[in-house]
Amino acid sequence: MAGVIEIRTYRLSPSSGPEFQRLFVEESLPMLERFGGVEVVAFGASLDDADSYYLIRAYASVAERQRSQDAFYGSDEWKEGPREAVLALIESHHSVVLPADSLVPHVR
Repeated sequence: MAGVIEIRTYRLSPSSGPEFQRLFVEESLPMLERFGGVEVVAFGASLDDADSYYLIRAYASVAERQRSQDAFYGSDEWKEGPREAVLALIESHHSVVLPADSLVPHVR
């Protein structure tokens, strides 16, 4: 597993979850997979809130996360592709970045 994990949550516009999922799977995810330095670990809708979504990504380092996201979000492919449609469905988002080795079970 990579050196850092980013857990991003999205608050979506009411009832937009299915369209967000479609855009993510059909357009955003293939783009992320083509950009180097990022591993998509998991994604999907929250089990208890249809208007919440999560994306978990792994990177080699915090610096690699920044480089990868700058390249992805700054690319013409993103800007001229799904960007506007995706952003129109997001009310807010929040990210937490943590060391990958912190995901091991905590034993007391």
